[in-house]
Amino acid sequence: MTSTNTSRPGVAEAPASGGLDRPRTRVVPPLLVHLLAALVALAAVVALTLLTDPFTNLRIATVGYYLVAVAGLALLTGFNGQVSLGHGAFMFIGAYTVALLVLHVPAFPLWADLLLAAVTSGVAGLLAGAAAARLHGPYLAGATLALAVGLPAVTQRFPELLEGSNGLSFTVNSTPDALVGVVPPTRWQAWVVWVAVLLALVVLANLARGRLGRTLRAVRDDEVAASLAGVHVGRTKVLAFLVSAVCGGLAGGLQAFLLGTAAPGSFTPALSLSLLAALVLGGLGSLWGALWGALALVYFQVWTEDFSDLLHLPTNVADNLPLALYGVVLVVVILLFPHGVQGGLHHLRLRLLASRSPRRGVTDRVTDADDPRSEGEA
Repeated sequence: MTSTNTSRPGVAEAPASGGLDRPRTRVVPPLLVHLLAALVALAAVVALTLLTDPFTNLRIATVGYYLVAVAGLALLTGFNGQVSLGHGAFMFIGAYTVALLVLHVPAFPLWADLLLAAVTSGVAGLLAGAAAARLHGPYLAGATLALAVGLPAVTQRFPELLEGSNGLSFTVNSTPDALVGVVPPTRWQAWVVWVAVLLALVVLANLARGRLGRTLRAVRDDEVAASLAGVHVGRTKVLAFLVSAVCGGLAGGLQAFLLGTAAPGSFTPALSLSLLAALVLGGLGSLWGALWGALALVYFQVWTEDFSDLLHLPTNVADNLPLALYGVVLVVVILLFPHGVQGGLHHLRLRLLASRSPRRGVTDRVTDADDPRSEGEA
């Protein structure tokens, strides 16, 4: 039996390799990209601290530890869909862990204190996540809020160890001997804080872009479908709590290192609500949104205080003005940009691209990167 030649005459058959040889493009590993971005960000922070006064250096460091706290909450709420109102409790654990280690185990270096603070908070997050794995919506929010309300009260039960309402005060001399007198203490502290923050963000960005990030989003979008696809839903939720708590503990430890104190008054439920509001303001589904939220937490307070001093407002009005204006700004941003500041910036960028190249169909693909139902971006 003879075979039939189905090729058309005059048309050369494509080689088995697929036709014309195309140049192979190297794919840069995401870890390398994130490390290079972190180095660039660190250089920018160092340059900024060199150009500003010590008080501004302190604010820059404050933005840093708020950033890692909000970024951890973004992984839990934005990527996994679990609403937590108790993130300040993990910061409380991290801060008191660093304070106790500095006071009672002075031989430990600072990096070990921060690492143990993150680990201790991670253990607490593991327990909290295991307890809350079957809770949803307002039940989960209520359970985490109870954690934020009840945990600072532990200081009243152990006043000999935790010093009650006064908290623990300590001093960390972390400046190297070669830099004493050359680099101001606040500038060095800002550098230390941002090195730790950027390392944490590199880890979070790789997790968000990797298999864990896809699993978290799958559970967030549809738990039943994720379970049918072989995803262990309960284990994924607990893991999200674990990572988020580690970030909160690191943030609390950095705050204690920066301020030299750990007091329960710094970790009230208002802190947890502020972190969640900052996340919503910046954008739920993006680590970039955590940056905008952290900047808002620090500088909105500063700007409203300056505004109150300029108008010579009464003390009772000046004390409540930052919270009132922050609420107004949050409502306005959500109305104008439903997916936060980062979502609005991404939407604007795509619109600009669409206006420059209308034939490429960009307008048909305009989606916010921070849409809670979308892939999100690290």
